[in-house]
Amino acid sequence: MQQINNQYFIQNPGINLGEKDYLFLFMKFFFLILVLFVCFIICPATYSQSNNYMEILQQQVEKVLSNEKGEFAVAFKDISTGKQLLINEQEEFHAASTMKTPVMIEVFKQAKEGKFSLKDSFLIKNEFKSIVDSSLYSLDSTDDSESEIYRHIGEKRTLYDLMYEMIIASSNLSTNLVIDLVDAKNVTQTMREMGAKKIKVLRGVEDNKAFELGLNNTTTAYDLMVIYEKIAEGKAVDKKSSNEMINILSQQEHNDIIPADLPKNVKVAHKTGWITGVHHDSGIVILPDGRKYVLVFKETYVD
Repeated sequence: MQQINNQYFIQNPGINLGEKDYLFLFMKFFFLILVLFVCFIICPATYSQSNNYMEILQQQVEKVLSNEKGEFAVAFKDISTGKQLLINEQEEFHAASTMKTPVMIEVFKQAKEGKFSLKDSFLIKNEFKSIVDSSLYSLDSTDDSESEIYRHIGEKRTLYDLMYEMIIASSNLSTNLVIDLVDAKNVTQTMREMGAKKIKVLRGVEDNKAFELGLNNTTTAYDLMVIYEKIAEGKAVDKKSSNEMINILSQQEHNDIIPADLPKNVKVAHKTGWITGVHHDSGIVILPDGRKYVLVFKETYVD
């Protein structure tokens, strides 16, 4: 794998650091995904008949990661058997956009409680308060993966549409609008109630004053596994809400990691997350026969 990466850089001397980081990420995750899912899709009978199949998978994944730079975490769970593969699962990482799934869960929770309807409309604005001192800051559309919404500032959009764009396009502006509504503290509290003990959703995106003080949204691979398992089992808020979350997550537009090389008939309901040097993907993999697996990859790249 290292040889492939080096050859790529030789052939592409103009590649920048972000692209370099992403290539390392893609190659590592590509092999990890093959290791995990070829075992179940190509030869499920062989592995299911082995009492220690998860131990075998763990050895293969650890071998892939052993010579790589960076910090990694992997959490993988077979929903039907409860068997798990865990590597550095309690290590805390910057959550990046993976925190948007907890925010979505909180939206459905508060909607069920009657605090608002998903059909309610809210004003699109680009002015937010820092959690440090309540000073105002705005987002830069050029740093957002979804810039179209900036053309509609001053207009209204339904809460469902804001939440939908927050997940499928990873819209930062939509995210901050939604967090303003539900309150980050409530998101974290709901995660605790679901059994995710370390996820911290403190703030919206691009609160630079908070970032400079180390006040960041954080998570572990294990906690993300916990909440996706709840969604997969219909226990996140309720079955109807969980099914709708799976539907939204399945329409994810950023599909370069977990879904990239899986068969087309394998459904992946997931949310990615990336900032400089940090790359994550997490979600539910649903096979054609209905078997479900939760898969979480987290990486901090070290050059």
